[in-house]
Amino acid sequence: MRRLPPLKRILVWLVALAGIAFALPNVLSREEAAELPSWLPHRQVALGLDLQGGSHFMLRAARSDIVAERLETIANEVGKSLRDADIAYIGLSGEGQSIAFRVRDRSQLSAARERLRPLTAPVDIGGFGSEPISEVVFDSAEPDELVRLRLTDEGIDYRLSLAVAQSIDVVRRRVAEVGAIEPLIQRRGDDRLIVQVPGLGDPQRLKDLLSQRANLALRMLDTSVPVQRAVEGQPPSGTEVLYSFDDPPVPYLVEKAPLLAAANFVAAQPEPDASGESASVAIKIDTASQQRVAALAAQQPPKDAAIVLDGQVIATLKLSEAVNGDTLRISADLPTEGATDLAALVRTGPLATPLTFVEERTVGPGVGGDAIADGLKAGLVAAVAVAASMIFFYGVFGVFAVIALALNIVLIIAALSLSGATLTLPGIAGIILTIGVAVDSNVLIYERLREEVRGAEPLRRTINNAFSRVFSSIFDANLTMLIASAILFYLGSGSVRGFAVTLAIGSVTTLFTAYTVTRLIVKRWLRQWKSERLPKGIRTGRSSDLDIRFMRIRNPVFILMAALSLASVLLLAGIGLNLGVDFKGGSIIELHSKGGPVDVADLRARLDELNFGEVQVQQLGSGEDVLVRVPSQEAGDNAEQTAAGVIRSELSDEYDFRRVEVVGPVVSGELTRAGTIGLAVSFLAILLYVWLRFEWRFAVGAIIATTHDVLLTIGFLVLTGIEFNLGSIAAVLTIVGYSLNDTVVIYDRIRENLARYKRMPLSVLIDTSINQTLSRTILTALTTVLALTALYLFGGGLIRAFSVTMLFGVIVGTISSIYIAGPILILFRKRTDHIPGDENASGADTGAAGAAKGAV
Repeated sequence: MRRLPPLKRILVWLVALAGIAFALPNVLSREEAAELPSWLPHRQVALGLDLQGGSHFMLRAARSDIVAERLETIANEVGKSLRDADIAYIGLSGEGQSIAFRVRDRSQLSAARERLRPLTAPVDIGGFGSEPISEVVFDSAEPDELVRLRLTDEGIDYRLSLAVAQSIDVVRRRVAEVGAIEPLIQRRGDDRLIVQVPGLGDPQRLKDLLSQRANLALRMLDTSVPVQRAVEGQPPSGTEVLYSFDDPPVPYLVEKAPLLAAANFVAAQPEPDASGESASVAIKIDTASQQRVAALAAQQPPKDAAIVLDGQVIATLKLSEAVNGDTLRISADLPTEGATDLAALVRTGPLATPLTFVEERTVGPGVGGDAIADGLKAGLVAAVAVAASMIFFYGVFGVFAVIALALNIVLIIAALSLSGATLTLPGIAGIILTIGVAVDSNVLIYERLREEVRGAEPLRRTINNAFSRVFSSIFDANLTMLIASAILFYLGSGSVRGFAVTLAIGSVTTLFTAYTVTRLIVKRWLRQWKSERLPKGIRTGRSSDLDIRFMRIRNPVFILMAALSLASVLLLAGIGLNLGVDFKGGSIIELHSKGGPVDVADLRARLDELNFGEVQVQQLGSGEDVLVRVPSQEAGDNAEQTAAGVIRSELSDEYDFRRVEVVGPVVSGELTRAGTIGLAVSFLAILLYVWLRFEWRFAVGAIIATTHDVLLTIGFLVLTGIEFNLGSIAAVLTIVGYSLNDTVVIYDRIRENLARYKRMPLSVLIDTSINQTLSRTILTALTTVLALTALYLFGGGLIRAFSVTMLFGVIVGTISSIYIAGPILILFRKRTDHIPGDENASGADTGAAGAAKGAV
């Protein structure tokens, strides 16, 4: 066996030691990790919100709001410019993205257009290499005296992007108002913000703060005409009718121009009254405004004013009583919490544009703790089961595989710690799945070694040949997983990205530990014991004498599989998948009763009274936990949040809200498109690699076999009614990778035997190849099933659907690698030199098979 160069051996062990060092802080508490020597790493794996509890919100700025505001601003500027130039106009109005008016005197048409030309001047948007853009342009020549200006798409995009950027600081200040520690606030695209707050105790208060634009202003009341006359007719110039928050709302006639606006407010604090049940808000105003306000407050009779928040009157007051020096006091019998929130809104300032909640995922801290405990339990059970299987089948070589597997897990944890990637609950599932799949590489090596040792070459050279010849299969298997993970990460979101990250890291670490580290350990064993034969503990040798005629029944099995695939398509078309909130919108709320077992019928009746559609209530585990599913509301994203908020208000006294997921129609549509594209792109990318790796007939066989697995898995999901969500996308993609892995291993052996046995009938050659790799196929399926079973039994309800889907896919993928991928090659007559009509000749087959077994 060739020795690795000393430098390479040193690098391998340095990587292993570095992995242990970076993973070490994760077995310590934060305090203990902080006390480690300065030369050791201190960073721990960042836990996702589903493991530590907290809230994830996605907020969206509406393009329509930007258009409406820009139309109003441009219309005001147009009116002012024309009035300053003494140009009479009529019908100034906006529609869509355009503003139009008519000039009374047609002779002033050119003057009007020239007066408004500065509005169409290009605007420098900043940024290296950015060219100025025109926000407003004149439409083509209009008939008669009509002038039309249009807001450009690039101008609206610029204003939308600018508004989102300006809102980030305001959002950050409001998040700080609820005492959040280490929040994550990120921009997503041109119109989105992501807000993640770990350990958030009261998500509803933060939602209330972020859902308000908080344009607060002090505006004078107009008492020149009765309010009702203004409501029924035309308000006086410079005024408008606004309504209060009361039920029914009360109309007020107020001046449009504010006396004080957000820019004039310096600070704000709530001031509770003696009872502590209500409070007022004291607002400090800037020096420049104090004199103007004081002059109005001193006038007789006393002037009345209104406090307007986002276009609604929240309080009215007498200016002389409300203003004292530099302080404006709002006394409206506000509840203490309401006054606190109003003061917080004043302090943090208004948002540049309204933000709408389009997605919410909230997990209580108790749920996160349970998820970690369940994940660790499932991981421990899976690791013990897989380790026991490997030691049972391979003895001391199984111990080597367990050492490599343990290092593999350590390196995954180290990579997560070093990169700062977030570990989510599906990420734990990815690690557990890696445990099951990672040993496949060791099984490939050991089974190949068991075959090679039958030759007459010395054991050292046999081991070297086995490692060299099996490398391509190991590389192919892990690369297909890596491709699926990369595309899943790029097109996925949230916790699915966590699954993709751990699976991708696991693919790389598996290639390193199972091949390089195992090779070093085996080499060390060989030098230490100077053995001339393999250890006696290898128990897979019985499969060497198997001569199962798989291809003899290929036609009926192939027809059965094709029929099942067709049935899956018909089920999908006729019944359809049970889409979760990720893809059809709506809410999922997990509740824990504070007062004992839940009366499901009573809870369902109470929720039906809220008129949110066909609400489903499902009991979970103990009688104190229930899952509530609220269908998508037709009125848009705000309606989804309203439904969840009403349910929280209705049930919060009797139930703890352990988990809340709210997905609006905008996000659900995007997730549907991204999930479909992700599946398709991953599928095509993996198959393209197989196409390049093998010749086209092998690639077509792999495509058909993998398509069969996907169809049967989807049929299984339809038949069982398991909810199809983002986790299901991850499961299907992993099944694609696993199935291709299995197929590629068999195809590798078929291709090798094609070159070795030139005259062997193709069906016999395929049977021989399958029998030669059967031990590996069974052991890999066994260890993967053990890991997934542990995940299903102990991983908790949140990933149980993922586990059972994967279990089904692994079984189907194993079968298809034999009875779909193999017959396809015969169908395409892969061998041009096979004996015509001899595929079913038992005598010829048996003789050729015996020759092959003897040659091996």
